[in-house]
Amino acid sequence: MPELPEVETVRLGLSQYLTGSIIRAVEILDQRSLKRHLAGPKDFVKTLADATVLGVVRRGKFLWLPLRFARADVVTHALVGHLGMSGQMLIRDHGAEPDKLTRVILYVESATGDQLEFRFVDQRIFGSLQIDNLVETEDGHPGGFSAGIGVGEVWQNLIPASAAHIARDPLDEHFDQAVVASRIVAKNSGIKRVLLDQGVLSGIGNIYADEALWQAKLHFDTPGSALTRRKVIELIEVSKSILERAVAAGGTSFDEQYKNVNGESGYFEVSLNAYGQTGKPCNRCGAEIRRENWMNRGSHFCPKCQKLKH
Repeated sequence: MPELPEVETVRLGLSQYLTGSIIRAVEILDQRSLKRHLAGPKDFVKTLADATVLGVVRRGKFLWLPLRFARADVVTHALVGHLGMSGQMLIRDHGAEPDKLTRVILYVESATGDQLEFRFVDQRIFGSLQIDNLVETEDGHPGGFSAGIGVGEVWQNLIPASAAHIARDPLDEHFDQAVVASRIVAKNSGIKRVLLDQGVLSGIGNIYADEALWQAKLHFDTPGSALTRRKVIELIEVSKSILERAVAAGGTSFDEQYKNVNGESGYFEVSLNAYGQTGKPCNRCGAEIRRENWMNRGSHFCPKCQKLKH
């Protein structure tokens, strides 16, 4: 499933094309991609007609487009995109060659007058699009990252109701490292499970958790409560650094599961030290990287560098 770096790469691409654009028409090719829009496909099409996209915002792995509806004075809703396991959001010129497995198409007129198509492509249909209510953030700060677009606008401090429970991510300027460290050391769960808890901090999934734990020399089952506050701060800082480098590389791509808005792959895979490296020598000590089944997925680690202390 795409994690923060992949979603940020998509956000950046969408923002370049969609900020200030107007949705002129909507085509639903597969209603299953609107499963989270409970009002149904007809409402989805009708509601988006002539709506203006004000920006593209991300918190952790959640992505949304604040909307201003025609003849409306306030911003109350956003288009929320869930990539799921294999969802892609592609921008194409109007009339471009079809993309396989396209589920929804938004026909948009960009701020510069270009006629474009936003295509939601999803092989396994675990992802979706929905129109959601915007609510105020608990701390009064911006709902998520939008690269400075809309600063001072009321919608900046709003967040989709479906994402309001999600904690801030390490790349968020309002991420409170001290508060998050306190949450982590209070947890008796294994540290990897804690890193993946989007109520503690958001944006980290299986790939980047394995990478951060390798970098911090921590076994994935080490309880959060067994760690010193200093070690937890180190882990948070390592996680932030890895996420930043992955964003710079355009995310991580395996097979055809992740693409940016132009259909290109991310390149952070070449820098991985633990995830997907089963059987290869550890880049730090030379021991063979091991994979163990964990929560219906796998955890990759070095048995020498990342020993579980009892």
